[in-house]
Amino acid sequence: MPLHQKIIRFARTLRGYVLISIMAVSIVVFLSVTLTATLLYEDVIHRQSAQTSESIAQSTFNSMFQVMRQGWTRQELEVFLSETKAAYANTPFDIEIYRGSKVEALFGVIDQPNPDAAIQQVFQDGLHHLSQTDHTTRRLFPLKARTECLQCHRNAKPGDVLGVIDIQQDMSPIRDGIRQGYITLFIIAAMVIMFAALGISASISVRIKQSMERFKHQLKDVNSVKDFRALDTKKVDFFFDEFNQAFFHVSSLMEKLKDVAVDKDILEFEIRLLSKFIITSEVVRDWRDFIKDLLVDINTIIEAHTLVTIFQVDDEGYELEVFWYQDVTEATRTAFEVFLRTNIESDEHFHKGAVILSIAHHVAHPEPETLDLKPITPEDIELQTKSLLLEAPKIGGVVGIGVQSDLARDPIRHIVIDGILTTLLNLVGSVKAIYKYTQDLEFYATRDPLTSLHNQRMFKELLGYEVGRASRHKESFALLMLDLDNFKTVNDRFGHAYGDQFLQAFARVLEHSVRPGDFLSRYGGDEFTIILPEASQEQAFSVAQRIKHAIDQMHLKSPDGQPMRATGSMGIAVYPDHASNPRDLFLLADNMMYKAKRLGRNSIAVPDDDEVAEVYKEAGAKNIMVLNALEEERIVPYFQPIVDSETGDVEIHELLMRIEMDHRIVPAGEFIDIAEGIGVVHKMDYMLIEKAFDQVLEQGYTGKLFVNLSPKSLIVSEFIGRIRQLAQDKNIASDRIVFELTERETVSNLNLLEKFVLDLKLEGFNFAIDDFGSGFSSFHYIKHFPIDVIKIEGEFIRNMLHDDKYMAFVKSIVTLAQNLGIKTIAEFIEDEDIMDKVRELGIDYGQGFYLGRPAGHFVFGQN
Repeated sequence: MPLHQKIIRFARTLRGYVLISIMAVSIVVFLSVTLTATLLYEDVIHRQSAQTSESIAQSTFNSMFQVMRQGWTRQELEVFLSETKAAYANTPFDIEIYRGSKVEALFGVIDQPNPDAAIQQVFQDGLHHLSQTDHTTRRLFPLKARTECLQCHRNAKPGDVLGVIDIQQDMSPIRDGIRQGYITLFIIAAMVIMFAALGISASISVRIKQSMERFKHQLKDVNSVKDFRALDTKKVDFFFDEFNQAFFHVSSLMEKLKDVAVDKDILEFEIRLLSKFIITSEVVRDWRDFIKDLLVDINTIIEAHTLVTIFQVDDEGYELEVFWYQDVTEATRTAFEVFLRTNIESDEHFHKGAVILSIAHHVAHPEPETLDLKPITPEDIELQTKSLLLEAPKIGGVVGIGVQSDLARDPIRHIVIDGILTTLLNLVGSVKAIYKYTQDLEFYATRDPLTSLHNQRMFKELLGYEVGRASRHKESFALLMLDLDNFKTVNDRFGHAYGDQFLQAFARVLEHSVRPGDFLSRYGGDEFTIILPEASQEQAFSVAQRIKHAIDQMHLKSPDGQPMRATGSMGIAVYPDHASNPRDLFLLADNMMYKAKRLGRNSIAVPDDDEVAEVYKEAGAKNIMVLNALEEERIVPYFQPIVDSETGDVEIHELLMRIEMDHRIVPAGEFIDIAEGIGVVHKMDYMLIEKAFDQVLEQGYTGKLFVNLSPKSLIVSEFIGRIRQLAQDKNIASDRIVFELTERETVSNLNLLEKFVLDLKLEGFNFAIDDFGSGFSSFHYIKHFPIDVIKIEGEFIRNMLHDDKYMAFVKSIVTLAQNLGIKTIAEFIEDEDIMDKVRELGIDYGQGFYLGRPAGHFVFGQN
């Protein structure tokens, strides 16, 4: 290694740094002191030389003056000058006395050196003159005439310069001697400093090295956070206070790091919270117990007394839920409520004027004795409370959450608590939102959002239930179908908003006209059904007349102020007199309702024996039509475009089934129930899908295809295998096929449906739920199945602009789908206003007659 690198490496060691630093500082200080002392000493010598020369000059002048006062001869003068020079012959001083012109004029010229310019200047101005260089000091002393001098020097006057004493001193011997002495002293001192620096650096190095070795030995045993917490650095002594103070700060930092290491458990707990985002139906149902468990979990890491959730209920106000880790005294609860009310009323994030609707208290971990937190002043509560408040309600209406804990006093742990609060906010908000949406789903799955009557899905369920009940008990019951007369005219004349009000008023009339045990539902549009348990034909007719009379008394003012009246056509069918199963009973009551319309409307129709036979005959004709269409392969695929709500591009088509008969296209609504009833719908599905795949190839369609499934397909074990093989034969990727199941299947078939859907997903197909929200199994589908797409019930979409309940339900579905990563499709888009709202709500796709009607071919490009 080169010498300069060795020197650099040595300088980087503590010993080398101390040695070099001490020597450098000592030499610099010594040189500075030596130079300063030299300069000062030389200055003293110069000043002393100046003073000495002045003294010699003054002494010489005084001697001359004393002699001259007595009068002297020329010979005496020369002797005086010679003796004066001889007196300083062995000294550094050289003296010369110059005679001025006025003295020469009276007494003659003497032998003297030629005066230089400086001497001549003194003769002229009569001033003392001192000049010094490194080598010499020269003083020129003027001999001025006094009054008594004028006796001899008659040509002079007082103050005239009669002569000049020139005294010069050679400074070189003194200066050289001083500098030689300092150089010798510097060499000796440098050697002493070097040896002292070596000793000091070695001593410091040994002491610090010993302490570092002890510290290094302690760090060597630190292999985990637990070891780090046990690390004790207080015994390390570096001997020097400065080093010890510096290491004290390092130790303080290590102690803080130990605190952070302790908070690692809290961070791990926060990460564990993420696993709780797997929200089950049990969590949603018992969401308060879920939060209690969270609070118990939090207390395994930090001591948290309470967890507060704040939810906004529309614009009415706020609901607060206070979860206590353990029970507290009534005084503590009251003080905490005061604190919460004060903070909410004063916080700018909350709506002014909104009230606190309720404050509910829950205890997560009951103890034998209640906890009394003291002091329980509002200031103390505020100091211990860490809150996260939102400017606007988020998912589930949650606007804030807080944890009350002693740790809130610690600003370092605020960051950790903030993270926990943010996670809890999302978690609790999600649970509360799903709970809220589930409550809505469960209500609207059985209720019509507009009238709050039972819906079609619930009617079908209960109709089947009532048939079974009546059969077991050998009882009869009646089914009444009612349709408003000329309701379309009301809608067209006054608009959908008034039409909705009209339907709501009509529903209230019906509710007041039936018995408490009767089952009233809105079947769809302006059609209503009433199940009359334990009723005969005569009793049913009596109820129908009572309803008719109540409708006649109904008055509702139109927007133009005119009274509007309603009439209805009603059909009656009785079990078991007219039919023995739900489908036939409904078919007969529906036919009787249309018979009442044919009788002139505002009528009641009851079937006779001939009419019963005619209805069944017509149903048989449709059975034959379906079987012939299947045999003769007159199943025709139709495609309705589904567009991207943002771009307007047609990306999807829904496959619809039609029957071609007598040069007429028969829609599915006229035969699908019959096909399901006679058990051939799955065969029709095969034929339809095969023909649709052929058109995909013929027309070069590259988008996705939605295929409607009948619930009967679930029980056909080879269905999925046949469709998979068909897609392979046609070279159509399985992920382009989306099977959609209308929410008509009952929850009793949930296990079968779950297996069917999972088998579909394993084969690469996608799965969608049609008419989402129309049945009470909506939430169960989301919980159990890997759903890719939700098609929102068309009735909600069509009416959402005119009814807040429909709008709220659509928003709930969209928010739920977005949080679960499920795509959404809005059905029944009939005009531009609805499409604009669909786009605003963030619904992914739209479908409806406004965007495109079903056709026998695919639509390409933008709609």
